[in-house]
Amino acid sequence: MRQLSRYTGRTVLGAVAVVLLVLLALDAIAALIDGLRDLRNAFDFPELLLYVFVTMPARIYDSLPFAVLIGALVGLGSLAGSSELVVMRTAGVSLLRIAGFAARPVLLLIVVGGLLGEFVVPVSGQWAESRKMALLGEKETFSARSGVWNREGDEFIHFNAIYPGGHLAGVARYRFDADYRLREASFAARANFRGDHWVEEDGVITRLNDTATETDRFATRRWDTDLSPDLLTLTMMAPDALPMRRLGSYADYLERQGLQAGAYQLAYWSKVLQPAVIFSLLLVAVSFVFGPLRESTTGFRVFSGVLVGVVFQTSLKLLGPSSLVFGFAPFWAVMAPVLVCLAVGLVLLRRAA
Repeated sequence: MRQLSRYTGRTVLGAVAVVLLVLLALDAIAALIDGLRDLRNAFDFPELLLYVFVTMPARIYDSLPFAVLIGALVGLGSLAGSSELVVMRTAGVSLLRIAGFAARPVLLLIVVGGLLGEFVVPVSGQWAESRKMALLGEKETFSARSGVWNREGDEFIHFNAIYPGGHLAGVARYRFDADYRLREASFAARANFRGDHWVEEDGVITRLNDTATETDRFATRRWDTDLSPDLLTLTMMAPDALPMRRLGSYADYLERQGLQAGAYQLAYWSKVLQPAVIFSLLLVAVSFVFGPLRESTTGFRVFSGVLVGVVFQTSLKLLGPSSLVFGFAPFWAVMAPVLVCLAVGLVLLRRAA
């Protein structure tokens, strides 16, 4: 039995690895093509190649559920095509045990993916985004096409680049009154964190009143704000690129500022429930191999896996924003497709048993 488990697991793991490599290659090519429109200033094609390479851990993390679905279909399908699964069933191995054989290497992939998502993706993503913003804004004092916007109270703030360790480049601040009229605008070339406050350097400030404007320059200026270097690094990254341990604190900060935190709560539950997502797709793959796709060709199995994966991802993308618009819990936006996949997989396995 142990040899059967190893053999089945090795076959599934090899198929998943091949599918993952293909998906990553396609994703990298698409990222390169999409990134060509951002080539300007010091952000040239070699820098674009570096950006795509550094963000590869995030692409692995995002592609893992899709790769497990198609890889399991291909791996188990090859065993079915050579009648090896029939021999296992004849020897008295149950469907659930065979599913367990396939699930063991997938469990390893889930652990590796979780470690990537928590410890590698945030660091590599922050470094890549910081470098990209710095290169895009190198010759620009302000550009709406690059950098990061943030709101705090009555101020709207733009950063050209955010570096690790509490260093900012190009800080533009716009303060409005209760009637949404601009009262003060300032720009600082740099800002550095000093324990409990920021110090802006080499800046200019413009104050607007009802009759005139005043402009002053400053070498340094103290800036008291709730924004810490840790929080700022979160603003420059998409919610799904953040680790679970940071999503909760940033969602609390957004709620204190009166801003919507639903996107970060949705990203949190997406990460928490990713193991359930992967196992539900694996169960669908196993049930398809023993059920409707038992006599199908490898090409048709791959097509079926792509179709199921697209439908699953589309449902997640539709339910996620819907939870933010209609106000139902983000947990159910992620869990509903998982429950559907589990139900379909169990029904098909029960029929095939």
